[in-house]
Amino acid sequence: MLKISEDFSDAPGARFEADGPDSGEEFFKRLLKPRFEEAARQDRLLLVDLDDTFGYASSFLSEAFSSLEEEFGVENVKARVRIKSDDDPDLIDFVNEIIEGN
Repeated sequence: MLKISEDFSDAPGARFEADGPDSGEEFFKRLLKPRFEEAARQDRLLLVDLDDTFGYASSFLSEAFSSLEEEFGVENVKARVRIKSDDDPDLIDFVNEIIEGN
C-alpha cells in the first residue's frame, strides 16, 4: 500500500517540481513508479490511498497517474493499481479516467 498522506505529503502540491514542493512529478518519480515496479515484480496489486490529505490539485493527480500510464501502459496499470478514497470517492473515478487516458 502507498498512503500519500503518510508516505509523501498531507498537502500534495501542483504538477511539476518547478511549481513547488510535493509535486505530482516528484511523487511519481520518488514513490509511485518504484512502488509500481515493486508490485509488478512481486505480482501484487498496489493500493494507492488518497485519504487524509488537505486535498489535491487535479494537476498533481494528472501528472502522477498519466506518467504511470505512459510509462507502463493502460492495461498494466489498470491490472496492477487500485485507488482508495473514502474522503472523496469521486477521486477514484477521476484517477481511473486519467489512467485510461480520458
